[in-house]
Amino acid sequence: MTPSLKKNGELIMRKINAKPIITFSILFIPTVIFSIYFSVNILSFIPLGEYKAITNVISSIFMIYLFNIIVYRIFLWKMPLKEGEYIEDSKEDFIYHVYVLYYLILFNPLTPSLLVPVPLMRLIYIGLGAKLGENTYSAGAILDPPLVELGSNTIIGYDSVLCPHAVEGTRVVFKKIKIGNNVTIGMKSIIMAGVTIEDGGIVAAGSVVTKGTYIKTGDLWAGTPAKLLKASEQTSPT
Repeated sequence: MTPSLKKNGELIMRKINAKPIITFSILFIPTVIFSIYFSVNILSFIPLGEYKAITNVISSIFMIYLFNIIVYRIFLWKMPLKEGEYIEDSKEDFIYHVYVLYYLILFNPLTPSLLVPVPLMRLIYIGLGAKLGENTYSAGAILDPPLVELGSNTIIGYDSVLCPHAVEGTRVVFKKIKIGNNVTIGMKSIIMAGVTIEDGGIVAAGSVVTKGTYIKTGDLWAGTPAKLLKASEQTSPT
């Protein structure tokens, strides 16, 4: 649910109404049932002995995630998350809330999780819609993966966050984060909506790169909020 303005000192939430909840339930519940049925029946042909129960549980959880990611991607293929402001009770708001329900119920425990190896997280993020180039990995959290594009040989440091949405009172805005090749995002950094980082850019550990910032090729940014610390020789004035 999306935070909205404060009233009488209390934080109000943008309410998720019945339509996205029903839509999510229609997509999610049958998929869970099918996943468990599929898993149990596939394993029934394998003599697992005393390990059958635990194997069924692990397999069912895996299948629940696998098939729900497929259904989630089909939903976003038909009704994609788009850049721009999401007006309350609009079609975009409906899409956003179905998407949010998937994350609240299913995907949030994965992003990030210390239990999931970084190479496997790469596959999960790609499955959730992020565009990741060759040899690019994230040890942090990529929020709203369909709106994140990373080039090749780029590293997102431990506990960093890429956040393509901005919530300001009742206002919700999505802007893509675009990061090039050979970029380094230091640990515990935050990259906000609409940020572009060209090839070879560096964000120092613990930095907060604010909305719409453009980091040029090879530049080093640091601080909270992040500012240009050192320009690349390619972009420095001669």
